[in-house]
Amino acid sequence: MLQELYNYRQLLKSNVKKEIRGKYKGSFLGVIWSFVNPLLQVLVYAIVFPFIMKNTQENYVVFLIVGILPWTWFVTSISQGTSCILANQGIIKKVYFPRTILPISVVTSGLINFLISCIIIFLFLLISGVGFSIYIVFLPLVILIQYIFSLGVLFITSAIDVYIRDAEYIINFLINMLFYATPILYSPDIFAESPISLLIKANPLAIIITGYRDALFYQTMPNLSSLFIAFLGSLILLFIGIKVFKKLERGFAEEV
Repeated sequence: MLQELYNYRQLLKSNVKKEIRGKYKGSFLGVIWSFVNPLLQVLVYAIVFPFIMKNTQENYVVFLIVGILPWTWFVTSISQGTSCILANQGIIKKVYFPRTILPISVVTSGLINFLISCIIIFLFLLISGVGFSIYIVFLPLVILIQYIFSLGVLFITSAIDVYIRDAEYIINFLINMLFYATPILYSPDIFAESPISLLIKANPLAIIITGYRDALFYQTMPNLSSLFIAFLGSLILLFIGIKVFKKLERGFAEEV
């Protein structure tokens, strides 16, 4: 598969560019929406949780931004990428190319948008006085884990969506549920003595979001054992995702 992707690397590159440019094509602000959307979400949550829910987290806006921007990358990749095979049904019926390029392009374009939006995180870290620490060196590791995890999930969902057209709606519902099971709006410490903590610990995205916060917000050494488990689990998920995708792609041309 890697050899095939290398042979079609120019197609992969152009497809990633198309995903980035096409997302906000025709809109007045264009790519600026990559910054505006998460900031608007942060504004809403920053008002609701500290004042209505009596959240006492210090530097809560920065706390939110460090969690919401990675989550936005994940949810955008899965919600938009799930239909990537059906969205390209015209070219799939006419031309051969590695179908794996389609989900890879979605997650990779999301990665580029996320790296650009990291400017927002860095600005808020500076403005708030939180600043930076040496533990920022773990940021690429956390990003890599999320990339592998997202790609593994998308290989599965995009392949299933071709055969089960309702899958897209079910997956969006599950993602909305997952949002509240991931410590984005809150710290997992508040459930330390609750059975809910077991659910949070079993959530790979909880480990990933905590990794971001440790490296950027709390400025402490991330839990390397947890990150290793998440990394290993993401690799296994990616392997399963590729197997599922490769098996189901044989019927893509007939089903789309």
